[in-house]
Amino acid sequence: MSSMLEQLAQLKVKALAELAALATTDETRSWYGTVLGRKGELTALLSGMMQLPKEERPAVGKLANEIKAELEAALQERQAAIALEEMTQALSAEHVDVTLPGRRPQIGAYHPTTTALREIVDILVQMGFQVYDSREVESDDMNFGLLNFPPGHPAREMQDTFFTTNPDVILRTHTSPGQIRAMREYAPEPVRLIMPGKCYRNEDVTARSEMMFYQVEGLVVGRSITFSDLKGVLLNFANQMYGEGRKIRFRKSYFPFTEPSVEMDVDCILCGAKGCRMCKYSGWLEITGAGMVHPVVLRNGGYDPAEFSGFAFGMGIERQAILKRSIDDIRYFYDNDVRFLERIA
Repeated sequence: MSSMLEQLAQLKVKALAELAALATTDETRSWYGTVLGRKGELTALLSGMMQLPKEERPAVGKLANEIKAELEAALQERQAAIALEEMTQALSAEHVDVTLPGRRPQIGAYHPTTTALREIVDILVQMGFQVYDSREVESDDMNFGLLNFPPGHPAREMQDTFFTTNPDVILRTHTSPGQIRAMREYAPEPVRLIMPGKCYRNEDVTARSEMMFYQVEGLVVGRSITFSDLKGVLLNFANQMYGEGRKIRFRKSYFPFTEPSVEMDVDCILCGAKGCRMCKYSGWLEITGAGMVHPVVLRNGGYDPAEFSGFAFGMGIERQAILKRSIDDIRYFYDNDVRFLERIA
């Protein structure tokens, strides 16, 4: 028995010495498995109790229990001390040095579409235009009928439309329905309005076209409004938007709600008018469609065509941003690629 008791005492001294030298929580877990675990040194030593005489076993068992309890208490105390030391070290490593210069927070920027829209609106507001909010969801009559698109008119095929379950309710294909709503609200007073907003067309997504895009509609109605007034507004806009000296041309065109109708082009900034995929290798990029408001549309808006005249224009926001910032693919605007947005911001 004396041999077994001595071995237990030696195990206690050795285990306490090893425990005192431990420096991390992981080391204490490993120590527990080595000394007090199911396959630890204490268990291995006590496995020889069956070979002792029966009268000696109680004393050995009592001492073993006392040593185990003492070692477990010492382990808890050491783990608490190590945890406190680890926390102190972590806090010391994370302390704030108030003498260091501050870190600038990352600040967001306007989306390039928003920036282009604000530039366009600012230029036109300086020319006396007011902003008018119009609807994105429209009736077929407002989007087409009252703008001189009769049912079955081939011009409807120019704009692939998103229809709802109600065949008379659609997503507007252009901002022009705002013309009718604005005229009916203000007639017979003269108006000079711009109507920015989203439009929707069921088109193939390419470098030049998207299913959702922004437009700015312009409308001027009054007495003695002429095509020269329209031309002056658009030339002034182009000079302010793209800088003096750009090459500009007007081409005759067709829109059901204007007569006569034109499209206005500027020389392609992306390729220097040499030809690229964005300008379809023509050297020119269309920036707006325009014309004198059709008498039928004036009448539908509440104005007498014999007394009033007017002009209207519509331009794509993304197209203006493409020209202004030399972007060669409209799809970049809505891919949510942070690298592109940071470069353009």
